Amino acid sequence: MKTPRHAIFGIPGNRENALICTHLHAGYHRHAFYGIHRYQLVYLYYKHRKNAAKSSEPPSRFPEDELPFVTIQLPTFNEQYVIDRLIDACCKLDYPRDRFEIQLLDDSTDETKEVAEQIVRRYAEGFPGMPPQPIGFHHRENRYGFKAGALDAGLKTAKGELIAIFDADFVPPSDWLMKVIHHFAEPNVGMVQTRWTHLNRNYSFLTQVEAILLDGHFVLEHGGRHRANVFFNFNGTAGMWRRTAIDEAGGWQHDTLTEDTDLSYRAQLKGWHFKYLQDVECPAELPIEMTAFKTQQARWAKGLIQTGKKILPRVLKSDAPFHTKLEAWYHLTANISYPLMIILSTLLMPAMIIRSWQGYIQMLLIDFPLFMASTFSISSFYLVSQKELFPKTWYRTFLYLPFLMALGVGLTITNTKAVMEALFGMKSAFARTPKYRVQKKGEKNKAQKYRKRLGIIPWIELALGCYFAFTVWYAFESENYFTVPFLLLFVLGYWYTGLLSLLQGRFDRLAAGSSTEIHEKPYPVGI
Repeated sequence: MKTPRHAIFGIPGNRENALICTHLHAGYHRHAFYGIHRYQLVYLYYKHRKNAAKSSEPPSRFPEDELPFVTIQLPTFNEQYVIDRLIDACCKLDYPRDRFEIQLLDDSTDETKEVAEQIVRRYAEGFPGMPPQPIGFHHRENRYGFKAGALDAGLKTAKGELIAIFDADFVPPSDWLMKVIHHFAEPNVGMVQTRWTHLNRNYSFLTQVEAILLDGHFVLEHGGRHRANVFFNFNGTAGMWRRTAIDEAGGWQHDTLTEDTDLSYRAQLKGWHFKYLQDVECPAELPIEMTAFKTQQARWAKGLIQTGKKILPRVLKSDAPFHTKLEAWYHLTANISYPLMIILSTLLMPAMIIRSWQGYIQMLLIDFPLFMASTFSISSFYLVSQKELFPKTWYRTFLYLPFLMALGVGLTITNTKAVMEALFGMKSAFARTPKYRVQKKGEKNKAQKYRKRLGIIPWIELALGCYFAFTVWYAFESENYFTVPFLLLFVLGYWYTGLLSLLQGRFDRLAAGSSTEIHEKPYPVGI
């Protein structure tokens, strides 16, 4: 007689088995719940397509001689590689110079301060081919409030009734202001967000996958929410605010790591209308290193949970329609899916053992629909966004889908840690994403300057990858072939993020030689 597999592995039976299965299915259902919401966003995007805002069709326009005064705020911190490109692009914006000012809000603690001050002085005084520009240098010695604190400090001297904000790695096109400004001719518009594009999309495989992830956010999340007239958020950059909306909402606050989302919800609760212009592009850099990308994603994950804790009670008590409240709940709690993924992943192996009796019928009726809801929704979500942006080449996205889903798996450890810190009220500083002005394949990586200390997380990721490699072996042994593709995503995801975190930059160190100083301190930590 063949010995049951749960007996071989010492897994408890009966009540304990049922308990594990119950937890596994509950986790699947909650995770699938968020997965199904992605289908909802695609549905909203297409159902309300007639509500899409277009830059060329504002409901009304300002007369040419009555354009509002605009303040452009550029918050920077140790951005020596990109500061000149940012300032040059902003000084070339097409807008009357008597209705326009630029504030460089610099919190730098390294040589960027001196570099930035010299560049600002040069553009303020003018040079051949560039007349004097209305730009000022504002440096803070203490980084109180981090980015939110810098923006708030700048508002104290800002003259603009409209405030445009660009992070250091952005390069706004010269016509950006004129495409956005007329949408503020509607007095109830408080903020206009434009779509990020990617300067270094083709730099590496990682940046290609990052670009697809961000495209999904900007096309279907922003597009779907804006078209359905529910709350959505300012992304911290490449957008413009009405000064009155900022003030009425309570100004910039720094008790969360996503000050942009926090302010967005407070302003919309005050009745201000937000617009999203998908056809207005603003290019920026993507993180070129896994550690920088993971830090960025963790900051967003933690910040959204913090904002949810702070804002959701106000939203639920407000007079907003039920569908607006429901969408806000989905938006601000979505990162709870990362701890759920950890629970699911750790239970997969024991569940496979104790459910070795399961037949194909039950698998098709229970596991397959849940798998489709929680996993296939991701694929369709990003495929649709690429089809919207690149109708002639979108099919290439199929090649990236396994790696896109694997990268999502690989982020679970970092983001779960961030989510749990937010849930338990653990504070951390604002972790900005370093920019290196690296755009093309083969360009020298300058990442040594701001590389973050790695810690133990990459080793945990590698260990989990090994655990799932063993699970794949067991799936073959137990003829549970259906789970193998799913399990391989876990192996690929954890090994990919773990190995890149450990190995990326090692060759740079060898090339740089022992005489080159490499800054090992983590860049301060909270977009």
